[in-house]
Amino acid sequence: MENTTLLHEKFMRIAIQLAEKNVLESIGGPFGAVVVKDGVIISQSGNRVTATNDPTAHAEVSAIRLACTELNVFDLSGCVIYTSCEPCPMCLSAIYWSRISAIYYANTKTDAGNFGFDDQFIYEELEKPMDQRSIPVIQLMRNEAQHAFHLWKQDEMKRTY
Repeated sequence: MENTTLLHEKFMRIAIQLAEKNVLESIGGPFGAVVVKDGVIISQSGNRVTATNDPTAHAEVSAIRLACTELNVFDLSGCVIYTSCEPCPMCLSAIYWSRISAIYYANTKTDAGNFGFDDQFIYEELEKPMDQRSIPVIQLMRNEAQHAFHLWKQDEMKRTY
């Protein structure tokens, strides 16, 4: 087996162990994630939703937040994420926004759904026009809100992302 394959498996085992630890220690859901750069672990986290009462504290998002803090950046280009399960829509978006370079996952979204972690309704909601979604989406005060965009455009000290 190639060294790179062994390295990928090493990091995936850590993500899986985090998921198992979460369950065994009643920390949170059965999910774990590890962010790696240049073969070195930058951050790792299990799912923290119930531990922190934060519905966005999925393992991937938590690991991304920790990696950004550790590296003092918001752009994780060159990093790889290993996750015990195929990322949900929120986590996948966070991975894209963070510019992580590759995703390795173990369980599939179908596997997760079979155990009660079904994100299919979110995928379906995203396909619907806003006026047909189950949560009302109402636009309000667009003209006033545009001012912030104009300020941003003119700001010479802004950091684009």
